[in-house]
Amino acid sequence: MISKKVIAVILGGGAGTRLYPLTATRSKPAVPIAGKYRLVDIPISNCINSTINRMFVLTQYNSASLNKHIKNTYQFSGFSKGFVDILAAEQTPDSPGWFQGTADAVRQSLKHINKNAFEYVLILSGDQLYQMDFELMLDNHEKSGADISIATIPVGEREAPEFGILKTNDEKIITSFIEKPAKEKLPDWASATGDDMAAQGRNYLASMGIYIFNRKVLFNLLEEEYISATDFGKEIIPNSISSHKVISYQYDGYWTDIGNIYSFFEANLALTLDIPPFNLFDNDNMVYSRARMLPPAKISGTTIHQTIIAEGSIINAESITNSVVGIRSRIGKGSKIVSCYIMGNDFYETLAEIERNQERDIPKLGIGDHCELTNVIVDKDCRIGNHVTIHGGHHLENMDHGLFSVKDGIVVVKKGAIINDGFELR
Repeated sequence: MISKKVIAVILGGGAGTRLYPLTATRSKPAVPIAGKYRLVDIPISNCINSTINRMFVLTQYNSASLNKHIKNTYQFSGFSKGFVDILAAEQTPDSPGWFQGTADAVRQSLKHINKNAFEYVLILSGDQLYQMDFELMLDNHEKSGADISIATIPVGEREAPEFGILKTNDEKIITSFIEKPAKEKLPDWASATGDDMAAQGRNYLASMGIYIFNRKVLFNLLEEEYISATDFGKEIIPNSISSHKVISYQYDGYWTDIGNIYSFFEANLALTLDIPPFNLFDNDNMVYSRARMLPPAKISGTTIHQTIIAEGSIINAESITNSVVGIRSRIGKGSKIVSCYIMGNDFYETLAEIERNQERDIPKLGIGDHCELTNVIVDKDCRIGNHVTIHGGHHLENMDHGLFSVKDGIVVVKKGAIINDGFELR
């Protein structure tokens, strides 16, 4: 089985400034999605579903919660050779600096990765949403005799300037590559992506940031040919096209890069569709995460439409529409939630704690009574009082407040924020 020849390396990402304030206290891969998972669960689950069970996760920024999640979640049988190991950025006599980019992170980790037997290295991002069978990509890589394979996806003219765009010959060998081309340059970079993709206006092949390297090729590129290169997309890949056989593996399924608040918000709300682009209910492509011993959700007097509600929630709202409600969420009587992602809570308050907080005019954990929330992301462990109104939308200017931020019309209530009774933002 080809997957036995592979080591997967999952990149923990940089500071994640475009996802702020969700990344204020956690790394991008640790950001909660779909009410009960974290972003890093996606690449790890794709690996497990592809029978790849040897993985390294490279971490650096705000990595404590990510490290804890991985440690508590991914533990293989003692009779298995599988592992998900964390490789944190470390200062050593040979490498005194922190990770300077994707390629530099892998370069500094080679001494640990090299202790295993493998022929191929699968390099993945920790902040993308997709379901992909890596065995098919690995099989294509081996049969084509490639040195490097790049997973690519057809994109339209609007999205193309945000990606690395490439062109191939008839044998799918990549002949040219440009990083984030200006819109006026796009006509020269159109590719034959297939009739179905062309009909959708998706005429440009974009790199998904998913790579397969032959072991010897990777070590040679990072330690000999380009020892000062820090990034795969900007340096290693473009420089390798002329000297190595670099193959495009076209993927036509759903894939999105969680690069900013808007894409994160849209990707989560899309999960509530009748037929979502990312299928959480697929027997053959399960999404794995930490197993929590939580009670079922309890719902009373609530009209619910097109909504995902995670376990452990206590819901007394009047209505919830087009929303994702995360674990241990509490939503009070008469509240109306529309197009929101409520991340939920890490713990339950006891009755004694609620009473003590009420004496200090501190709202209960969760969302209070008679609130109205639209186009809002509520981060973990927030306390929103009664009669609070927050209506996001493009009528609001971008801003950063101590309790919340507004980006592209989406209001993000910051982790642990306390919003008192009667607050309004509309």
